[in-house]
Amino acid sequence: PLLGQSLLPNFKERDFLMHWLTKPDTSLQEEVRTTKLVNAELLEIPGVRNAGSHIGNALLGDEPYGVYFGENWISVDRSVDYDETRESVQEVVNSYPGIYRDVLTYLKERIREVLTGTSDAITIRISGTDLDLLRQKASEVNELVGSVPGVVENHVEFQDTVPQLQVEVNLDAAREHGVKPGDVRRAASWIMAGEEAGDIYRAGRAYDVQVWSPPEARQSLSDLQNLLIDTPDGGHVRLTEIADIKILPVPNVIHHNDLFRSIDVGANIDDSRDLGAVVHDVEEQLEAVEWPLEFRAELLGEYTERQAASQRLLWSAGAAAIVILLLLQASYRSWRLAVLSFLTLPIALVGGVIAAYVFGGGVISLGSLVGFLTVFGIVARNGIMLISHAQHLENVEGQRFGPDLVIRAAQERLVPIMMTVLTTGLALIPLVSAGSIPGQEIEHPMAVVILGGLITATLLNLFVVPSLYLRFAKSRAERVLVPTQRGDAEA
Repeated sequence: PLLGQSLLPNFKERDFLMHWLTKPDTSLQEEVRTTKLVNAELLEIPGVRNAGSHIGNALLGDEPYGVYFGENWISVDRSVDYDETRESVQEVVNSYPGIYRDVLTYLKERIREVLTGTSDAITIRISGTDLDLLRQKASEVNELVGSVPGVVENHVEFQDTVPQLQVEVNLDAAREHGVKPGDVRRAASWIMAGEEAGDIYRAGRAYDVQVWSPPEARQSLSDLQNLLIDTPDGGHVRLTEIADIKILPVPNVIHHNDLFRSIDVGANIDDSRDLGAVVHDVEEQLEAVEWPLEFRAELLGEYTERQAASQRLLWSAGAAAIVILLLLQASYRSWRLAVLSFLTLPIALVGGVIAAYVFGGGVISLGSLVGFLTVFGIVARNGIMLISHAQHLENVEGQRFGPDLVIRAAQERLVPIMMTVLTTGLALIPLVSAGSIPGQEIEHPMAVVILGGLITATLLNLFVVPSLYLRFAKSRAERVLVPTQRGDAEA
C-alpha cells in the first residue's frame, strides 16, 4: 500500500515537445512573436542544439486548431546533464504567463495521446447540455484540481468565444434588387474567407483555385459592408443595403461526447507525488461537486488506462493461475503439494516489493510489473524442480521420506538454483548500477525488482519450500496405504 502507481516512467529523451497555446482569439502575428521569443531564449541554454516550431493547422489537417495553437520542438545534446538542462528549459517556459505551456518528451506525449486522446496525465471530461453552465463547472473543477498537492499545469480546455462576422441576407431587400441570397453569401465568403472557384490540372494532379480578396481589402467591418454586389441589370449594390452584418461572439469549438457537449479539464503532476496518490485526491475533490441534471464528470488519462490494464491483467492472471494449479497437480500428482507450491509463490515477490520501495523510487511502473512476472517464473521453476527431485529420490532411488531426504534434495538442487540466480543477477547488475539513465527508464526498475526478488526467491526455494514439503507432503507408503485401507473398508 505504500508503493505509488504509474503506467509510464519518465522517459529521458533528448527531444522535447512543448505545447504553446494562447487564447483562441489571438492573432497569428502575436503567436509568432511569442514563439520566436521563447525559441531564442531556449537556444541560449547550454546544451540546446536546435529549436523549431509549427503554428496552427493545415487546410485539411487532422487537428482542429487555429493559429493560437503552436508546438515547439527542441533537441538537447548528449554531453550535458539531462536533469539540469530540463530544469533550465522548464524555467524559461514558465517565464511566459498567460500562455498554456508544458514540457514533455516526444515519446511520452505520443503514448498518452494514443492511450487517452490527450497529452495530459489527468483528464476530467465534463459532459452536459448547456454550454455556459458547462464552462462554469469546468472552471470550478479546475480550481479544485489545482488545490491538490502535486498537480501542475492544470487548465480548462480552450473552449472560448471568439468574434465572428455574421452576414444575414435581407430577403426583401435582395428581392428588390434582383439579387439571389446565394450570390450574397458567396461574395461575402470571397472577400473574408476565400471560396473555391475551380480546379487546375497539372501533371496529372488537380489543384484548387481559390478566390480571395487581398489583405488590405478586408481590414475592417466597413470593407465588408462596402462590398459591391452585381445586380442583374448591370448595376451594383452595397452589401450592407441587402444584408445585416454583425460581429457576434461564437464558440471557437464545440465537442460532443455520447451526444452531450463536453469540455475537458487537464492537469499534469510533478515529481513530489505519484500518479495514483494524486488521482485519489482528485476523485475526492470531484465528489464534493454538485452536478446539475444531465451533467456528469468522467476521469480519464494515464491512471485510468493503468487501472483498465490492471483489471484486464487480473482477469488474465486469474485464468492463468487456474491453469498453473492444474499443471502443478499433474506434475506432483498431489493436490496438497500443488496448493502448497501455489501459495508459496507470492512470498518470493517480497524482495521485489522492498527493492522497488527502497531503490526504485517507491513507484510501480510498467518495468516493475515485468520484473515481478520474471521473479514469479523463476521461483515457480526452481520450486517445481526441487519438489520433483525430492519425489524422484523417494520413488525411484528408494530413499525413505524424512528430513534426510529433504536435506539431500535441497543440497543437490543448490547448484542449479544458484546458477539460475547468479546468471540472471549478474546480467542485471549493469542495468542497476547505471541507474535511471536515458534509454533505461523501463529496464532499470525491472532490474531492481528482479534482483530484490531473486534474494527472497532463493531463500524461499532453499529453506522454506523444503520445510513445508517435509511438513505437508506424504511419504510413498502413506500414499499407498490410504487407498488400501479404503479398499479394505469397502470390502
